[in-house]
Amino acid sequence: MSIITEFTVPVEAFALEETFEEVPNVTIEIERLATHSREWVMPFLWATDGDLDALESALRNDSSVAELKVIDVTDDIGYFNVTWTEEIEEMIDQIVNKHGIVQEARAANGRWHLKLQFVDQETLKEFQEYFREQNYSLELERLYDGTAPKEREYDLTPPQREALVAALEMGYFSVPRDSQIGDIAEELEVSTNAVSQRLRRATGNLTRNVLTVSTGEAPAGGTKPRE
Repeated sequence: MSIITEFTVPVEAFALEETFEEVPNVTIEIERLATHSREWVMPFLWATDGDLDALESALRNDSSVAELKVIDVTDDIGYFNVTWTEEIEEMIDQIVNKHGIVQEARAANGRWHLKLQFVDQETLKEFQEYFREQNYSLELERLYDGTAPKEREYDLTPPQREALVAALEMGYFSVPRDSQIGDIAEELEVSTNAVSQRLRRATGNLTRNVLTVSTGEAPAGGTKPRE
């Protein structure tokens, strides 16, 4: 059974510390490639900040960046090709060597949020032990079954997912709306109050699990979500 984990780590313990000192409001998202080559695990990044000139300068002068190429700049979004220093690539090597896959990497407010997948619980334990021995500051935020259905990953119950899909297909989220709560309730053969609650809870769960980092208070397999 594969394991999905979400870690947070301070930028000073991973990468781009100087960039966040110079441009603290920047948000960086890594574009991951499906490869186990150390040079091509995190080669591209999207950066959002109002002053892209200052951001580019900060990235070029950052001690974790060996080389930077500007691919595209549009409004307040920059797209860059990054060659990381040997120290960062060695850290990526250790993730790969522990049978880990970098699924997502995002940095904001001085912290990296890493979503990693491991083949099983034992390799995850080896990964954690290794990084603990190296005094890396990795904090586990969330852990769940990598083979579970998507609704499990996002903490959606089957009724919540059913309500969301029905609402989408019936044009409830269109502007203007093509259907109302009552139409969805009739389609699902439940009360309008039930549909309303399912949509609100589903939206809250999706927002929390997609747009923010979970606090780990209710991981998959923990507290059962309400309908």
